[in-house]
Amino acid sequence: MNKPLLAALSALAIAGVGAAPAVAAPQAKAVKAVTVNFAGTVSLSNCSGSVIRFPNSADSDPALVLTNGHCLETGFPAPGEVITGQSSSRSFGLLNSSGSRVGTLRANQVVYSTMTDTDVTIYRTTTTYAAIKSSYGISPLTVQDTHPTAGSAIKVVSGYWKRIYSCDIDGFVYRLKEGDWTWKDSVRYTSACNTIGGTSGSPVIDTATGKVVAVNNTGNEDGERCTENNPCEVDANGTVTVRQGINYAEETYLIPACFTTGNKLNLSAAGCTLPKP
Repeated sequence: MNKPLLAALSALAIAGVGAAPAVAAPQAKAVKAVTVNFAGTVSLSNCSGSVIRFPNSADSDPALVLTNGHCLETGFPAPGEVITGQSSSRSFGLLNSSGSRVGTLRANQVVYSTMTDTDVTIYRTTTTYAAIKSSYGISPLTVQDTHPTAGSAIKVVSGYWKRIYSCDIDGFVYRLKEGDWTWKDSVRYTSACNTIGGTSGSPVIDTATGKVVAVNNTGNEDGERCTENNPCEVDANGTVTVRQGINYAEETYLIPACFTTGNKLNLSAAGCTLPKP
């Protein structure tokens, strides 16, 4: 998992040395890319994140912040554990387009957090999208409610490091196993996104739409098999593949169906397939 304090500085020192940039494939047609910057991303004490909305969210709704399950301030959720409605007073540094911190947002609740099937934490803040827009001129990032597409150009935007990684979605992983945790249908990056500790929770943005399609969470650092910081891929037949230096994210398209009017979590809503407590 891309935590910041375990060899993150050494990773910075060698970043790019062992990871060859992906070779760009010929494009059949030009796709106009959306400008992706730091606006709407946040820095956490140990991770990255973003202010998000769903397609049906209203400007008057309480703003939500998305990061990883393993970035939760009370520690990693156990396998099979789903946390909802937990009190929180966590603060987030709100960034503008250039990556400058322009304000502080504060949570009052962990709306949802798990490391089972996916790796997400969603916080509810004490303010609204409209208030953030009024105070800082910053709009939230919209979470796409359809499955991402292999080959799509993406950017991983880290508020912690104030760094943007550019690559493509290389493909999808049936099961990604790391230590005691297993994630389903994970995104595999091409090698150009050599994310490091502290990038956990960064939004993965499709450059064609500007929407969030995944949340960055891990990579195989040492070539080990299925250990912490060394996830392995497991296909439907149980075949294990280790890809040292390759990094991954967890899809977010399932999340919008689990939120109803007022950005309220409803795990019983039609179409909601997120793990339940």
